[in-house]
Amino acid sequence: MDSKRIEEICCKAVGIVKDAALFIKAELGQVQDDQIHEKEKHSLVSYVDIETEKKLVTQLRLLLPEADYITEENTTDSLPPGELKWIIDPLDGTTNFLKGIPIFSISLALVKGDEILIGIVHDIMQDACFYSWLNGGAYCNGKKIQVSDVKQLEEAVIATGFPYQRKWMDNLAQILITILNKSRGVRRLGSAAIDLAYTACGRFDGYYETRLNSWDMAAGILLIREAGGKVTNFEDHPEGILKSHHILASNGKIHEELAVLTKNAILGQ
Repeated sequence: MDSKRIEEICCKAVGIVKDAALFIKAELGQVQDDQIHEKEKHSLVSYVDIETEKKLVTQLRLLLPEADYITEENTTDSLPPGELKWIIDPLDGTTNFLKGIPIFSISLALVKGDEILIGIVHDIMQDACFYSWLNGGAYCNGKKIQVSDVKQLEEAVIATGFPYQRKWMDNLAQILITILNKSRGVRRLGSAAIDLAYTACGRFDGYYETRLNSWDMAAGILLIREAGGKVTNFEDHPEGILKSHHILASNGKIHEELAVLTKNAILGQ
């Protein structure tokens, strides 16, 4: 697939994502308690997640019939494995959505093998659509974006999140305390996709989180790389991030400082 075709698919996929976002926005505040289910401890889902995923898959099948799917809510049919796959999180920040906190998003990526070709994160309540395609740059609502120019961790604002599995909290608390002491501040928004998009456009200078899935981070990884930033795992390796379940992203200038802290904590030092 050549660059022009990837750009064309990206632009059409942006329209599909924006249409799905209208449904989510219309359902804000409409979900009843008996329509909310717990997938696992502390992880919520409602009909909004499921119906949004179905809407996305229906339109993406028309756009790119040969592609397979990796989806958070598992609403797709069982398809034979293929090279091209859409990775979909129909509503990243479900708890925020259900509580009326206006920080949630749609995250969509197209991958070929281990290579991310397209990344789209739609910040629904801000009506801000972040998108990128491989070697094409990163954009928000048509305007090119780039990572921040902060060069020292002590001047940086860092984003993070916490996993549903509480057994990881001791190591994460160690990282958090250290970064709080060494940075300008730490923020926790509740949507990994938005954290990554905000790092890509320079609102955050870095971001780290563990126990993520591919649909949480695939789109944001490409956004940051195309915006001039750096993405690795906690051990500062750039390969295999989608399968590693933890991510360290930054403007590139503070990456080494952050990587020392995350690596030490993950090793229990």
